Amino acid sequence: MGKIKLAVKTPRIDMTPMVDLFFLLLVFFILTATFRPEEAAPITTPTSTSNAPIPDAHLVTILISKDDKVFFNVDNGTDSTEHIRAKVLQAIGSNYQIRFTPKEIKKFEGLASFGLPAAKLKDFLNAPDSKTRELMQVGIPIDSTDNQLLMWIRFARTYNSNLAFAIKGDGAANYPIVKKVIAVLQDNNVNKFNLTTDLKAVELPAEFINK
Repeated sequence: MGKIKLAVKTPRIDMTPMVDLFFLLLVFFILTATFRPEEAAPITTPTSTSNAPIPDAHLVTILISKDDKVFFNVDNGTDSTEHIRAKVLQAIGSNYQIRFTPKEIKKFEGLASFGLPAAKLKDFLNAPDSKTRELMQVGIPIDSTDNQLLMWIRFARTYNSNLAFAIKGDGAANYPIVKKVIAVLQDNNVNKFNLTTDLKAVELPAEFINK
């Protein structure tokens, strides 16, 4: 009697659960991702050969545009529940007798760098669109009579003592304004800071390699 041959079944993998998982992850990332806000002014940084990294959090960035306007940005650190930006804004408001609404504070927390006098902040936060806000950015005052940049730095350090500082200046910015910004940092006892540049590779001459 001949042997009965069993039918050989080809293995089949059901991909339906994997597809469902993929779409669940995609929806999760879309809902939780936050887009980085645009900077207040386009900055073309000069090149350098330094490779010292700038921290991603606990950072104050002072931007200097090519037309010598000064902008300021401070992040919320690694724990956004501390609402450092909100606290700094409220401290500035208290110093200049400006009362911000919860809506304005929330709007401020979602913005990036900014550069305008404190008296214009409420109009800035209630502007109808980003184009209007851009036109209002005339730079933060750093005059000796009203050095508002100094106040922003002072209050930022009050609410986050772990801050690092970086100056991001346009390559076409004039040296005197950069010198003023450095002087403001030193007035706040900030003597260590980064200069943001574009990393540039440099080939060493043969005489240096052979030594």
